This record gives sequence, C-alpha cells and structure tokens, in this order.
Amino acid sequence: MAPRPSRVLFVASECFPLIKTGGLADVIGALPLALAAEGLDAHVLVPAFPAVKAAAKAKKKVADIADLFGGPGTLYRASSTTGLKLFLLDAPHLFGVDGNPYQGPDGKDRLDNYRRFAALAQTGAALAAGEIDKAYAADVLHAHDWQAGLSAAYLKAMGNSTVKTVFTIHNLAFQGLFPKASFASLGLPAAMFAQEGLEYWDQVSFLKAGIVYSDWVTTVSPTYAYEIQTDDGGMGLGGLLKSRNTKLSGIRNGIDTTIWDPANDDALAHSFSDRAMAGKAKTKALLQKDYGLEVRPDAPLFCVISRLTEQKGLDLLAGAIPHIVGNGGQLAVLGSGDKALEAIFQNAALRFKGSVGVRIGYDEPLAHRIQAGADAIFVPSRFEPCGLTQLCALRYGTIPIVARVGGLADTIVDANEAALMAGAGNGIQFSPVTFDMLTGAIDRFLKLYHQPEALKGLRRRAMKQDVSWTHPAKDYAAIFTRLKTAEA
Repeated sequence: MAPRPSRVLFVASECFPLIKTGGLADVIGALPLALAAEGLDAHVLVPAFPAVKAAAKAKKKVADIADLFGGPGTLYRASSTTGLKLFLLDAPHLFGVDGNPYQGPDGKDRLDNYRRFAALAQTGAALAAGEIDKAYAADVLHAHDWQAGLSAAYLKAMGNSTVKTVFTIHNLAFQGLFPKASFASLGLPAAMFAQEGLEYWDQVSFLKAGIVYSDWVTTVSPTYAYEIQTDDGGMGLGGLLKSRNTKLSGIRNGIDTTIWDPANDDALAHSFSDRAMAGKAKTKALLQKDYGLEVRPDAPLFCVISRLTEQKGLDLLAGAIPHIVGNGGQLAVLGSGDKALEAIFQNAALRFKGSVGVRIGYDEPLAHRIQAGADAIFVPSRFEPCGLTQLCALRYGTIPIVARVGGLADTIVDANEAALMAGAGNGIQFSPVTFDMLTGAIDRFLKLYHQPEALKGLRRRAMKQDVSWTHPAKDYAAIFTRLKTAEA
C-alpha cells in the first residue's frame, strides 16, 4: 500500500469564495489547491461565520465541542464550490456575526476577538494533533496571520512535537494585540506570558505567538521578508524576526489563474487575450459607461481597487487627480476604508464629472471588469507585503504603477528606457513614495500610452508573466518537506 500523502492543515479566518475581506482570503482559497499538484493533502479550517455556512457544501458533522470559550461548538467537514476540502468550526456565540468578521457595525474591532480567534487556533491545534477527528491528523499545521497565531502555542502547550508548524505573516501591521487581562482566559501556561513568549509591551500579541512558537515563519514576498527584519519595517518586531532569520522565508503570493483569466472570465461581456485584444477595448468602453465617464477610447483610463488608507498611498493619489484629469486621463475607484479619504474621492467624482468615478465598497465581479477595462492600475503603497491587485492586473494587460516596496518590487519590472530597449519590463515603479515621484510615474505611463507599439509590447509582456501559484507552491512544499525530514 502506498503511503498517504503528507497532510497540511491550513488555519485561517477567511477563505475565498466563502468569505473575503482582503487578499488573505484569496491566498487561502488558492494555495491549498496548488499544493495538491505537489502531492500534498491540504484541508482548511475556517470559522463558520453565517456567510461561510451559507456557501459551504456537503456539511457533515465530525464532533461536538462541549465548551469552546463560553459556549458549545461543532466541527464539520465540508467543501467549497472550487473544490477546497474544509473543516468548519461552528460556534454561534463566537462566529454568529454578519458582515465584517473582525469589526462591528461601528467599524471598530470587536472587543471579544481574542476569544473568537483563540477558539479557532485552539481547535486547529487539537485537530492537527488528531484529538478531534479520529480519521484525521496533520503532519504540518500552517497558520495564517494573527487570527491563527496562537495555533503553535497551543500545540506546544499540549506537548505535541509531532505536528510541525508554519506561520505566514500576510501583513505585520495587524498584530492581534489584546489587554494583559485577556491572557488568563486563553488556557495557556502562565510562563508563555513573557518577553520570550507572546507578551508584547505588557499586552498579548497573537502574531508574536505565531513567530515565537512556530517551527518556520514565512511572509508573502522576498523583499518584505527583509523589510520586516529592520527597525523601520519591523513595526516593533524587527529584532525578533532578525533573530529568527534562519527560519524565515519570503515566498511571493500567486493568484488563481483560472479565476483571473481574461479569455474565460464570466464577469466580462467580451473576452480577450494577449494575441487578441479587441475585447479589452470593448470592456473599457463598457466600464467608462458604467462609471459615468466619457466614453473615449483615446483617454487613458486609470483605476484603483483597494482599501482606501494612507498605508496604500491613496492620500497621494487623491492629490494627483487634477494632474491625471489635466492630462486627459480618467480614474475609476473601487474600495472603502478611511472615511476622510472616501469623501475626498467622492468629492473628486463630483468636481471632475465624466473623468472620475467612485464606488465605495467591494464588488468581486466589478473588480474583474475594472481590471479588464482599465489601462493602468495604481498601487502606490507606503509598504506592501505582496499585493494581489497588481498580479491580477498583469493577467488583464492593465499596467501596474507601483511603489518600489515589498512584493511590488518583486513582481513588477520597471519599464525604464534600458528595459524597453531590451524588450523587458511589465509596469512602472517609483521610489520614494512621494507626490512628485507618483506624478512622475503617471507622466511616464502617459508617454508610453501614446506610443502604441511600446504599449502593445508592455501589455503583452505583462500578460505573459507567470503569476500563478505553481512556483510558490513548490517553495511551500519544500519547507514542509524540510521540516518533516529534519524530524526524521
């Protein structure tokens, strides 16, 4: 009998297509499927928020949990419409919240998030160790971001040394910080609340727990892995991460190229490819009409699909809107975030009617149509662990204009003069992240836009870029294998 494939249990707070607030969900929805090609058996444990229960298929009860941080819970096996193998943790007293899984209707983080995600991490540890489902135990537990950060701590507290642990930092800015008083309810040994444990300035840090107690730490691009080891980029944890740099890897994210495919995208009325681009021009005209913009094929159409925050550099972009419009350009915005920034973009849409359109919120099919119809996309982030929107844009021949930070530096090759002469480049980079450098990048794109052959070549190279999970999945599989080999 052939040995069973190695099992990897993903523990995460969101997963596309079940529930999504950002790029984390896209990663969790695609990477486990890509690992199957590497001979790994991956399952995903997610909280059974109402949206998750509604979207999951073939739910089958695995076990009841009598007391899960203040109430009963139930673990189910299920699957997604995309073929993901799921475990759902259903506990209405913790996860019976609609809308944003982290914030209340007032837009503020829920005060009991520490209980909510400690329950997820504790269940993940017990499930991986074979203590819940008699038919399931994992070789590797792969925890994602602060919401799953306690998973390795719970495994250590259980005395389990069989299950190897990998912790992926998707954004170091979100650290899962809670008052010291919350520690008593977590069910962890008192010795773990220490500087060499999960204590952070007399608070509990779920993210620090993931770093300290995991066998390996990854983040979502090589450049970001170096940035977070510095005082400037480490956000208070740079020294800790540098001390662990022999067990720290940067692996760039990918995207699901079957979902993001301009030749086979159900969200588009007109398909296209790098060899047949007529559908992109038609999609642009439809997008202009949808956004209330003048339907002008000659107008360079820029877009933004993002959280509207200063981290994303969108305060700088807001200031550059007159420059865009003054040079004959248009701007389509999709996103939400800082209320002041939302208002600035909405006011710009009123001021520059016909040239600027804004939609506050998020709409997945609309995001596809924007990626397909726009000529260029802005990602002017002050820091960016990886970024996914620029990867999607490449697939659709929409040229990324990005700050040279983190994963943006790793995925976008600047189409400067030397690169163009060598037939290289797939976007526009700028640095430092200032208003003047952003407007300079806009001017560089506008110059290329008015050179049809140069723009055609740039688009074709962008669309040929490999942004799939194929190579990143191999890198993750190599880490999992290394950990298991070291044990042997």
